[in-house]
Amino acid sequence: MNQSSHQEKKQHEKHRSHQSHDKKQKAKTFRRGKAVAFMDMMEQKRSTIKQQLDQPEYESIQQILIGELKAMDMVLNEFRQLFHLDEKDRTKNAMPLNQQKVNDRTN
Repeated sequence: MNQSSHQEKKQHEKHRSHQSHDKKQKAKTFRRGKAVAFMDMMEQKRSTIKQQLDQPEYESIQQILIGELKAMDMVLNEFRQLFHLDEKDRTKNAMPLNQQKVNDRTN
C-alpha cells in the first residue's frame, strides 16, 4: 500500500469514527428527550389525581387515589434516578429551542 492510500484510509477511518460518535450522541439526546417528555406526562397525570383528592365526587375512592399517588411518586423517583433527570432537565426541555441555546452558552 502506498503512502497516499494509507493516509486516505486513516482519514476515512477518522471520519467514520467521528460520524459514529455523532450518531450515538444524537441517539442519546433523543432518548433523554423522550425520557423527559414521559416524566412530564406522568407528572401531569399525578397532578390530575392530586386535584381529584380535593373534589367531593371522588371522596368514595379517596384511598385508591392516595395509593395511586404513592405508586406514581415511587415510579417518578426511580425514573429520575435511572435517567439522571433533575428539575434543570425538565425546565430546559420545556423552553423554546432558541432559549435553550442561549442558556447552553451561558452555562
